[in-house]
Amino acid sequence: MTHFDVFNGDADGICALHQLRLAEPKDSTLVTGVKRDINLLKRVLAGSGDSVTVLDISLDKNRDELQRILAAEVPVTYFDHHFAGDIPASPLLSTHIDTAGDVCTGLLVNQFLHGQFLPWAITALYGDNLYDAAKSAAEPLNLSDSQLGELEQLGTLLNYNGYGGTLDDLYFAPDELYRKVQPYADPFEFIAADTTFETLRDGFDSDMQRAASIAPKLATESCAAFLFPNDSFSRRVSGVYSNQLARENPNRAHALLSELPSGEYLVSVRAPLTTKTGADELVRQFPTGGGRKAAAGINQLPADQLQEFLDTMQQQFAG
Repeated sequence: MTHFDVFNGDADGICALHQLRLAEPKDSTLVTGVKRDINLLKRVLAGSGDSVTVLDISLDKNRDELQRILAAEVPVTYFDHHFAGDIPASPLLSTHIDTAGDVCTGLLVNQFLHGQFLPWAITALYGDNLYDAAKSAAEPLNLSDSQLGELEQLGTLLNYNGYGGTLDDLYFAPDELYRKVQPYADPFEFIAADTTFETLRDGFDSDMQRAASIAPKLATESCAAFLFPNDSFSRRVSGVYSNQLARENPNRAHALLSELPSGEYLVSVRAPLTTKTGADELVRQFPTGGGRKAAAGINQLPADQLQEFLDTMQQQFAG
């Protein structure tokens, strides 16, 4: 009998699983990858007597594999905030799905656990760039501005670590990073005691300085797009730099396009923070596009569709 924990390799996926296993410890097989590796259920070879928990990956992108697992009479618990589409009807499937723009999977797990490990849910919200929701969720804890700042930085760094074309781009494989977090019920203790935090912080600071030197390819009142070179730093920084741009220009949509070795582009899109909608609609018009209303991406945008993407982005966020 094997239990599989299947989770997105970003801050939200890690913090969601961490809360759940603090409350319900289990020896499990971890299935994860870089943040964009969301077709994870195809790697779950489960049979009778096994069980599966899925965190922070789109049901819509994994529906066929989910139905395969359910057909094998394997119970599945599913927590997520991405577009789900039709949810299979099965007594073996328990879903906790909410696609609202101010929700993340870590917050859904926190609600399920009745707030047992709220600081980790706040970390997840910061990681997903949901700053207002993070501050609101933190109110019962009466944290100082300094403490909120620490959780913000931790969420940002855990999220930063998840971005890359392959695991080689990352400082830590996501399953390794989860295991480093695993001993700490208190995120402040992790920040103070574990060198992992310092490693990520130094890498983040260096990458963000390089990102800030790149001028936009497109800049209008409603949207801006940046082209980044084929370099591991570009892929690492794509999400967190997009989030920073979104906070600095809340009325504007942003896209960060990192060139891949193939000549295609890895694309991160952020809707304007004032609306938090439209990112998923834009990227789903292109192959390998997916995500949520406020933040979405394209795994492999063909180079000959670059101008089409820029034009479509302007149409999507016009006015």
